Amino acid sequence: MKFIYVIDKVNDLKVELEELFKEDKELKIKKILPNQIDNMLKNIPDILVINEDNLEDDIIEYCKKIRNDDDNSITPIIVISSIRDNNHIIEILKNEVEIYLTKPFEKEILYYNIKNIMRLLNSNRMVSPLTGLPGNVQIQAEMKKRLSIGNDYAMLYIDLDNFKAYNDTYGFSNGDEIIKYTAKIIQDNVFKRDNERNFVGHIGGDDFIAIVEGDDYEKISQSIITDFDTGLSKYFNKQDIERGYLEVENRKGIMEQYPLTSISIGVVDVAKGRFKNTLEIGEAGAAVKHLAKTIYGSTYVIDRRKNRDTNFDKAENNIIKK
Repeated sequence: MKFIYVIDKVNDLKVELEELFKEDKELKIKKILPNQIDNMLKNIPDILVINEDNLEDDIIEYCKKIRNDDDNSITPIIVISSIRDNNHIIEILKNEVEIYLTKPFEKEILYYNIKNIMRLLNSNRMVSPLTGLPGNVQIQAEMKKRLSIGNDYAMLYIDLDNFKAYNDTYGFSNGDEIIKYTAKIIQDNVFKRDNERNFVGHIGGDDFIAIVEGDDYEKISQSIITDFDTGLSKYFNKQDIERGYLEVENRKGIMEQYPLTSISIGVVDVAKGRFKNTLEIGEAGAAVKHLAKTIYGSTYVIDRRKNRDTNFDKAENNIIKK
């Protein structure tokens, strides 16, 4: 269910919107009075529609208050007003208001403005809010596209080792900083040579994926590891760095030791004809990344098997560990 909040003193605009969107069963229109903004912001609406004509406070200050609320800093705002002065309109738009409609307006214009905002909101949900990288929907689409084209490329499955221990020690806020740091390291190296055909996605948590065309994937993996390890110390205190491990209390109250956070990369060489679908690629990626995570410290493992059913132990020449 998506919620549009109408900030107004009368019900006319709310009634109009309900009529416009009567076929949209997953959309709910709510009206609030201008002095109820604080309670409204707690609900984090999907879209805000403000009737400026019925607003006693200065509209610009009103919009600033919305934008200064952390949970509503990106909530789309539509202002409807009878004021047609261009300077006034520009000042409002400069304060991060998405749309300004002057009265009278065609109801259909308001309808499609809201529909288009909703479409963009749905698109943004396919992007990781933490890293800004494409999420699972776009990752799958990119994999299917590459597979259908038939070019040779490599899939890099990347995640962090002992990340839960880090979160338990330093907290989720610091954990988010390492996630963002990791995302930047991956992007910097995957796109280092301005290869626009490469791709980086964020599966979720500490899991990332990269698609690398050409034969640079081993150098890229090495560079990711080098850069990651080089800058990681700033996320740990001096004591943990000196002893080289974290101490975390388990559920039984016993202190356990965990190595400092490292990065593991499982690389799958997607040669033409080797895989039938993205599921098969994902299975190979999970296996090779698991192998990388069994090795201490930051590591990459490359799977160059020609037959995906060949056991790792019987394909040692095609499995590269670093």
